[in-house]
Formats: sequence, structure tokens, C-alpha cells
Amino acid sequence: MTITSPRLTLNNGVQIPAIGLGVFQSSPDETVTAVEHAIGHGYRLIDTAASYFNERQVGEGLRRSGISRDDVFIETKVWISDYGYDATLHAFNKSAGKLGVERLDLLLLHQPLPSRFDLTLDAYRALEKLLGDGNVRAIGVSNFMPEHLQHLLAAATVVPAVNQIEVHPYFQQTALQRVHEEHGILTQAWSPIGGITSYRGGEKRTFDEPTLLEIARLHGKSAAQVMLRWHLQEGRSAIPKSTKAARIAENFDVFDFELSSDAISAIDALDTGVRGGPDPDKITLETFKKEVPEA
Repeated sequence: MTITSPRLTLNNGVQIPAIGLGVFQSSPDETVTAVEHAIGHGYRLIDTAASYFNERQVGEGLRRSGISRDDVFIETKVWISDYGYDATLHAFNKSAGKLGVERLDLLLLHQPLPSRFDLTLDAYRALEKLLGDGNVRAIGVSNFMPEHLQHLLAAATVVPAVNQIEVHPYFQQTALQRVHEEHGILTQAWSPIGGITSYRGGEKRTFDEPTLLEIARLHGKSAAQVMLRWHLQEGRSAIPKSTKAARIAENFDVFDFELSSDAISAIDALDTGVRGGPDPDKITLETFKKEVPEA
């Protein structure tokens, strides 16, 4: 029997699987097989982005899986180069064309772009238009900090359904998550098992954390599985990335155990407050502009 992920309900009533597959930095060839493996193992949420340059391969993996389009939740993100009302409407067409779908389940703005927040607001108005026209089922943002959300909410008609942010035991962004709770915004964790702590050359890797390893030993699970279970029990969606079939399967095998309140507290206490990814305020058109090809 295929394992299925529990679902979370967004602020507009749409349901999203709690655990999905991320494809950041997955090469095109790896992406096709990773998506196919994931869906075969029970994943029903795939997260990609225009700036990953693998949306076409995600679509190919979906087709090869043989599963109905309606059974998979597909989310992607608009890159800052395509911010602005008309540009963002066209960005939807580019992404949908590459993915081979007519409608997206979730469309996010990838970065807040505070240096040109006027473009961000215009881009979000385009998302609201796409939502109203039925081209997307839900809209949201990614890497928005409290001040970015405050400015967006002051101008927006639709409250974002999701803010996809870096969250793992070493970087938990609890103040930002409280803002999400106040507004009914779902926290979706990227780098949910702290992979970024491994390849960014930091002093500590989550996978070597003694607290996580001890909890994992008690449950007969891996540290990665413990971290994903932590996200589930704290009400987040998580999109672990892997291209290895065994790891893809392992990351989905997290629904048959439960962490105690003491274990949850012990993981919460691991927060260092140190960001692994780039500071959203430093993502500018001057430094991070990249052209997203047509479909």
C-alpha cells in the first residue's frame, strides 16, 4: 500500500500535503527521475521554481509517473527578474508551459526584493489576478521577513497562503513564524533537515547533532526523519530535497512514530539564530538578476 502524507489546510481552504519533494539544485536529468521516484513512493507535493531551471523536467517526471495531474500538488516560484504586473502574469505562462499544466496549485514570489518593493507589490497584484481567474489555486511568498510581510499586507487584497522560509533545528525563525500564525499564513520549510548546514561549510551539521542522533536512536529512525517529524508536529509543511531514491523514500517514512513533548522541546532548544542561506535583504536585481527562458 502506498504511504500518503497528511494534509494541511491553507487559509483559503485548499489542502496541501505536509511533506513534499524539493528540487533546488537538482540537475535536469536527476530531476526527472527524482520526481518519478517520489511520486511512485507516495509524494503528492512537488516544489520547484523558475530560477531552478528544471520546471520542464519536473513536468516530465510527473508525466512519466503516470499519476493524474489532479492528484499532485505543484508549486513553483516567480523569480525577481519577472517582477512587475505584466511580467509576472507572463511568468505564470512560462512556468505553466514548462510544467505542462494549465493550472498551478501554489505560486509564490521567490524573494521580497526590498530594494524595489514597488515591483514586488505589482507582482503580487498579478498573483491575485491569477488566483481570481482560477489559474492558480493559492498564492504566497518565499523568504519574506516580518517587515516585508507587514508592507505586503498593507497593500494586498489576499493574505498569502504560504511563506516558504529557511527552517531547521539550527535556524528556526520563531518570531517570523509567530507572524505567520497571527495572519493564518502556513510556514513551509526549505532546507528542513538542515542540508544547507552541510554544504555551506558551517562548523556544525544538523546530521551530526547529538540531540537529534539520540532521539533518532530511541525511535529507530535517522536524524533527518526526526527533523521532518518535528516539522510535522509543529504544523509546518516541509520540502526536503534529494535525488537519491533511498533518501527520497527515507524522507517520506515519517508518519509511523511520534516525538514526545520533551523531544520537541530539546529540538526547539537547538536554535542558533544563524541563517544558512542568503539574507533576503541582499537579494537585488543588480546582484541576482537572471533571465528566465520562455516556455
